[in-house]
Amino acid sequence: MLNVQDLKYIADKCEVQYFQVENVIQMFNDGMTIPFISRYRKEKTGNLDEYKVNIIKDNFFYVSELQERKATIIKTITQQEKLTSELNQQIQDTYSKTELEDIYLPYKPKRRTKATIAREKGLEPLAQAIVDAMISVPLETLARPYVNEEKGVPSIEAALEEAGYIIIESYSEHAPLRKVLREELAERGILSVSVTKDFAGKRSKFEQYYEFQEAVKTIPSHRFLAIKRGDAEKVLKSRIELDKDKLQRKLRPLVFDDEHPRSEYLIALFNLALNGRLLPSLELEVQKELKTRADEDAIKVFATNLENLLLAPPAGNLRVLAVDPGLRTGCKLVVLDETGKLLDMATIFPNKPAQDVAGATKTVRELLAKHSYVAVAIGNGTASRETRTFFKAIMPEHVIVSVVNEAGASVYSASEVGRLEFPDHDATVRGSISIGRRFQDPLSELVKIDPKAIGVGQYQHDVHQGLLRDKLDSVVTSVVNRVGVELNNASQQILKYVSGINDTVAKNIVNYRNEHGMFQRREDLLSVKMFGQKAFQQSAGFLRLRAGDNPLDSTGIHPESYAIVENMNRELKCSFNELIGNKTLISRIKPEQFVTENFGIPTIQDIIKELENPGRDPRKDFEVFEFEESIQTIEDLKEGMTVKGVVTNVTRFGAFVDIGVHQDGLVHISNLSHQFVTNPEEVIAVGEKVTCQILNIDLELKRIQLSIKALLPPPKRFKHSKKKPKKDVSTADMLKNLKKKWETK
Repeated sequence: MLNVQDLKYIADKCEVQYFQVENVIQMFNDGMTIPFISRYRKEKTGNLDEYKVNIIKDNFFYVSELQERKATIIKTITQQEKLTSELNQQIQDTYSKTELEDIYLPYKPKRRTKATIAREKGLEPLAQAIVDAMISVPLETLARPYVNEEKGVPSIEAALEEAGYIIIESYSEHAPLRKVLREELAERGILSVSVTKDFAGKRSKFEQYYEFQEAVKTIPSHRFLAIKRGDAEKVLKSRIELDKDKLQRKLRPLVFDDEHPRSEYLIALFNLALNGRLLPSLELEVQKELKTRADEDAIKVFATNLENLLLAPPAGNLRVLAVDPGLRTGCKLVVLDETGKLLDMATIFPNKPAQDVAGATKTVRELLAKHSYVAVAIGNGTASRETRTFFKAIMPEHVIVSVVNEAGASVYSASEVGRLEFPDHDATVRGSISIGRRFQDPLSELVKIDPKAIGVGQYQHDVHQGLLRDKLDSVVTSVVNRVGVELNNASQQILKYVSGINDTVAKNIVNYRNEHGMFQRREDLLSVKMFGQKAFQQSAGFLRLRAGDNPLDSTGIHPESYAIVENMNRELKCSFNELIGNKTLISRIKPEQFVTENFGIPTIQDIIKELENPGRDPRKDFEVFEFEESIQTIEDLKEGMTVKGVVTNVTRFGAFVDIGVHQDGLVHISNLSHQFVTNPEEVIAVGEKVTCQILNIDLELKRIQLSIKALLPPPKRFKHSKKKPKKDVSTADMLKNLKKKWETK
């Protein structure tokens, strides 16, 4: 249970007010989800958005874990009878897990060490006497009383050596010393990288790091992850370097003064502690922290890319011919109806080596006559350009021909989900279906695929897989609830991401729909097995019924607020159907008239927005994109050429763009804009249509360098004025002039 101090810490950390933290945490404890809290409890959160609610949640979990750890530590130290009020306060005051472990380190049960053995021999008082600056007795004199053959201390030298082990351990566990050293490594350390002897003189993908140095505090995440991969593959070895002489001079005063009567002996022990224990262990800690930061940064990039991909514009409920293009094995065709249902299938061979254009044309036109599809969706894999050229040549003008990003379609086709949906068809048919459905509604189809299989991240296999999975799941959940889900045609895979619904309940909803037919009202969900009032409260507002009995069920207005809309109807003397979408009537609504005990102005304003645009979709309108007709392969490219493309991936070092030659080009971060760019996702996004200039082509390595900056107008430069500068006016004169103006008024 968190106390007032904990909640104040979270509020300061999240830059929000105390009541907001208190209310959000209470709602978490009541089982409410982030989408529900941020969308339908704005009065309690103080109008916090989803991002802020998530930050509070993360800090709540962090502090809760920290408090559990503190309780364990206090219990352990208490059992040792070493817990003082000062130590207890020190533990309670810290909110750093690292600092907490430093405080605990001297009391932490550990395996038997040389220092432990020395203590068992009764040498701890000797160690304490040696470090006590008030005692000016020579070392030999201090050590002589501790010589004892029976205890295994045969000489003065042995006594001093073993007492030294105790002192070295005390330095190694000294919390302030560890803190400063950790800061030095993080702030002034240099990550130094070299090649291992097995790869010296050999080429590899890591050769740019064979002799490499960069400051620990400035190294970007993608570079550090690349180096760590090189470490893992035994190509590179990395270490953090510091000026040790400066370091020793800075750190020694934390534990003893150079004027200490036994300073020479203590300096020797300090150097042993620093080089033998402190530096190696804390370097590992800092490298681990660097890895954690790099993981978080890479995961953030992946999450942003995934969000943009999931929010790709849907073509909508169009009848479509979906094409999985190919050469030797042919193009697999499927026809899907407006809801994504499979109607027909075929295979054609319009490309090399068969090049049966006539037969392919006949099949395609027969399918058109039979099913009247209005769009052709072609996957962007092998033979995509050739297949698109074939369809553009034979399709009537009213039929849309579009290329679709098929990343992950092959994963779906071989997955359990794909097999369950289409058990009677092979993987090639399922892949084509995925392409067609992705054209109709990318979100509904992409949720069936493991996000890691979509390929929109950087070093995704090197980052913490648990953190990656949790973050990507939260992104999918956020997008699904932001867009909303049509209850009567939603798959189990998308329903499980709706607020308050898990995989089992999602399956039960689909089974109920199959057994009883379409839902007519949101309240019908309460008849579904395991779907209780709590699930209904959390999910109802995100589920749509566009052809249900109650027109409000097609909007994002929560059923708990229907009474407010009824009051609006009475005030305006109209029905639900007359009010929804009628901006003239809606403009007459005065929000303050409909405030209730539980719902204030923020909720009323949200209701009005929903009435104006019922069930609004936050995604952009669909646009057909076409590559340059004259460019088919990488050999067709020339430096300086202008090409159109679609962004397929954004990383910290730039963006990859599909320009239609089966090899994405890279726009380096320096070529994205005339302005300095820190994070590429601030200026470009996955799915964005761009125009680029080709800077360089490496046919051997199949690398294409692109520039967006080259085609942008140069930034305006301000000309220096030729007018004489005005004389400086003193602050006193300025105040005098302002006073005169005020008095004149």
